[in-house]
Amino acid sequence: MSNDDAASRATPKRTSGKSGGRNRTGGGSAKARRKAARLGAVQALYQIDLTGAAVETVVAEFVTHRLGEEIDGTKFVAGDPQLFSDIVRGAMHRKAEVDSVLTAALDPRFPIDRLELLLRAILRAGAYEIAVHLDTHPRILISEYVDVGHAFFAGREPAMVNGVLDHVARALRADDLAKPDPSRGGPSAE
Repeated sequence: MSNDDAASRATPKRTSGKSGGRNRTGGGSAKARRKAARLGAVQALYQIDLTGAAVETVVAEFVTHRLGEEIDGTKFVAGDPQLFSDIVRGAMHRKAEVDSVLTAALDPRFPIDRLELLLRAILRAGAYEIAVHLDTHPRILISEYVDVGHAFFAGREPAMVNGVLDHVARALRADDLAKPDPSRGGPSAE
């Protein structure tokens, strides 16, 4: 896979490319802004992994130019810049800890350093949030990152995201998993 092919993978399937104007759009519910922040964080982590760019450079680029853009006439909700920045900075600054938790959750035949970069970015962001964002039920976080997986992959990768992040949640937040998921039949804790 060439770098051009790899870079195109970091754009969700539902976008049609990079031709056309880009404008900040904003708007959207708080939930939609969190979803957009998570999607953007995965793209930023992918870019950092692919290019070796500095974390702060990529965070600044995304906050300034990419969160809440318009691509080919399709308006995207502006991601929550605080959540976006927290996920990217946290996942990278605590990368050794996050990778250790993921390594324990992965099948030994598929070590983290051999995973496709985009899949690894999704897992890192999800594992970081499960470990740190204790105010959000882990099932909600798992569901969010499975949705991110579906934005990029049509195969079995979203199921892998589900299984690995479920394992991470059981290891780090078993008590929270035992509690009812607030997104089912009641107000969301998100």
